[in-house]
Amino acid sequence: MLMSILVGIDEVGRGCWAGPLVAGAVILKEPIEGLKDSKKLGAARREELALLINTQAVVGLGWVDAATIDRVGLTTAVKWAMERALEAIAASYDEIIIDGSINYMLENSKAKAVIKADATMPAVSAASIVAKVARDKYMVEMALRYPQYGFDRHVGYGTALHLERLKTHGVSKLHRQSFKPIQQLLKPTI
Repeated sequence: MLMSILVGIDEVGRGCWAGPLVAGAVILKEPIEGLKDSKKLGAARREELALLINTQAVVGLGWVDAATIDRVGLTTAVKWAMERALEAIAASYDEIIIDGSINYMLENSKAKAVIKADATMPAVSAASIVAKVARDKYMVEMALRYPQYGFDRHVGYGTALHLERLKTHGVSKLHRQSFKPIQQLLKPTI
């Protein structure tokens, strides 16, 4: 009996105030021990697993930058990131599982959404991990370009430190100006 080839897809950075949205798409060629939702793993363990996934699986990443998110909106940005990640996979597949309740690839008959797939389906967990590690690495690199924001510490998420730095230094090109917390800081004070 032939096994179905499954692509797992997940995105990270949806709620961030700064930086890109990144989707991962993964086909596992063999089982990898320890896969689970990237949010349930420490940074060091995520990096170890990402290295294994990137060397032992078929991996694609899809990126959408902050300016594009502002221009097209979050829903379209998620769809584009997932499509780009899938396009980066040079392998055939039978099924696509997207983490969550929304199927962003309705036009693809192979795609379906599964709630909590990042915790229950290894390929989706792997996609979650590689996307998180890639995005975090990018944000740490951006901390060198924009050291005043502390991107290496909060990787663009809405933390007290991030808000404090925004109030002190203003908004950068990496910030999502369509997001309410950033819009509040762009409004002129009277």
